[in-house]
Amino acid sequence: MKRLILPLVIALLLGCRGNSQNKTAPEVSSSKETAYEVQKTDAEWRSELTDMEYYILRKAGTENPGTSELLRIKEKGTYVCAGCGHPLFKSEHKFDSGTGWPSFDREIEGNVDYSVDYNIGYKRTEEHCARCGGHLGHVFEDGPRETTGLRHCINGAALDFVPEQ
Repeated sequence: MKRLILPLVIALLLGCRGNSQNKTAPEVSSSKETAYEVQKTDAEWRSELTDMEYYILRKAGTENPGTSELLRIKEKGTYVCAGCGHPLFKSEHKFDSGTGWPSFDREIEGNVDYSVDYNIGYKRTEEHCARCGGHLGHVFEDGPRETTGLRHCINGAALDFVPEQ
């Protein structure tokens, strides 16, 4: 009987593997495929973007917290997609979330698309540029309560800043 139980316990333990043990992250899931206005080949994106911009915008990467120069910008202006120049966020909606990434309490309506990803084992709302589909970051419901309650946590490398004229 003991000889039978030990192999069963081992088989059971080896069979109980979660997503966190997978070496490759699951693909970003979306309820629909979107045809974006700006369509380029992977080679075109690689040639036009810096290595970090390409990693963030085209491969849904994440920059290290506290590394974006955009964190220190306090002047008025618009944050646009680093891939296609599409306006995404206004400076008056930027706030210091203490997370190390540029954060906004709202987007420019209609200029950001959303999908769902499970890349770290649970559901998150992912944000994309509505013009080129570039990955921007994620939106969370822990933003300023006195405004929208949302925190658009955006990779600085996905954005360029255009000062107000």
